[in-house]
Amino acid sequence: MTRRLFGTDGMRAVFGTPPLDRPTVQAVGYWFARLSGEGARPIILGGDTRGSRTEIAGWLAAAIRAAGRDVRSAGVVPTPAVAWLVTELGAAGGVVVSASHNPYTDNGVKLIGADGFKVDPSVESSIESRVAEHGDVDPDRNGVLEDEPELADRYLEHLTASLPPDQPLAGLRIAVDAANGAGAPYAGRLFAGLGADCAVTCDQPDGRNINLDCGSTCTERIAAFTRATGSDLGVALDGDADRALLCDHRGRICDGDILLYVWATHLAARGELPGRRIVATTMSNMGLEKALEAAKVDVVRCGVGDREVVEVMRREGVRLGGEQSGHLVDLELGATGDGLLTAAAVAAIVAASGRTLADLAAGFGRFPQTLRNVKVREKQPLESVPGLSEAVASVERELGTSGRVLLRYSGTEPLARVMIEGPDQKRIEELCSRIATVLEAELGLHGTTVPRAPARPEGCGRC
Repeated sequence: MTRRLFGTDGMRAVFGTPPLDRPTVQAVGYWFARLSGEGARPIILGGDTRGSRTEIAGWLAAAIRAAGRDVRSAGVVPTPAVAWLVTELGAAGGVVVSASHNPYTDNGVKLIGADGFKVDPSVESSIESRVAEHGDVDPDRNGVLEDEPELADRYLEHLTASLPPDQPLAGLRIAVDAANGAGAPYAGRLFAGLGADCAVTCDQPDGRNINLDCGSTCTERIAAFTRATGSDLGVALDGDADRALLCDHRGRICDGDILLYVWATHLAARGELPGRRIVATTMSNMGLEKALEAAKVDVVRCGVGDREVVEVMRREGVRLGGEQSGHLVDLELGATGDGLLTAAAVAAIVAASGRTLADLAAGFGRFPQTLRNVKVREKQPLESVPGLSEAVASVERELGTSGRVLLRYSGTEPLARVMIEGPDQKRIEELCSRIATVLEAELGLHGTTVPRAPARPEGCGRC
């Protein structure tokens, strides 16, 4: 039986445990290199600031070379930097060593295709099959890697060139929480180079403090830092800087839904939003649809995950899309979520408008939303869980057309998620508890249900 190695965003686990053990990582790297087409094009490596990155990158380098390909290492760089460098350098693919917003004890492997997009699940399935069939590849334990800092410099130049010319952020004061992650070496350089007066915190990674009480999963820090520095807006990155949440000058958090609203209305007003449509996931708040309806912009819904968002965008010919968690993609500017680019693009909209981010976001009204996680011992098909369908149907009847229910499993943790939107916060929390109680009784682990704060973006915390 083929073992499932990949989740919704690559492989992810505690470092040193399957599938983040040396034999599995090297087998994946070897077969990814073998399946990456003909020719001598290299594989680009990069990753975030976790202490385990160097060792995992060494494992991968040895395996990729054993497969007959060269490796070029960009060192510590955001995930979108690897994606861009793959196409810029004409590489066969890229590998990112990162566990995104997870704690430092975890790490992961994300695979980028030669087109700069995250590989299709069919590629991951092919790798899983070959790993199961052939077992360990057993190359040298570690590969020697020499980072090329100039690759990161080229990525920063690309970001600058993607924005309007002549210091488009001039006059803005921007506060940045770099999450002690992959964006830490670059955030201040980028925003200052674009003309902003920039204050940066959490930019001293030590291999263990990535995402620790900071970044996009701890937005209280950027809210306070923005107010303390008197900044016009704040930016909170996650560990691999492929997402960003912003806040206005008052410290009010602007999640991915609000940022999509601001960005989409800006593009639509300029006639630069093809089809007047954007893509958002099933987790995006109903308020996004209502707000964009007034601007005559439609929302195309898709499954959770930035790879799913991009797939639908490409298929439907949509320019802009994203998730509540701050994974936003403008296909005119990049192939994957890019926290630095998102923050810079939205800041440029603010600067050009002469208005505050709070003013630009004022047309967005959020529907009350609650999200509950239930720890599960196994992920049975949800439709087969006794009593669950009846509980959901009962809640949906009570909500009618004024709300909705969404159930799904986490792609990276043993969690079932229950999300409800509706007109009254207290009532939807009661309804959410009703469904969560059924899940906990049938699948629960040690009787533990983990509550989530209302109206928080998906992707906050380990998911």
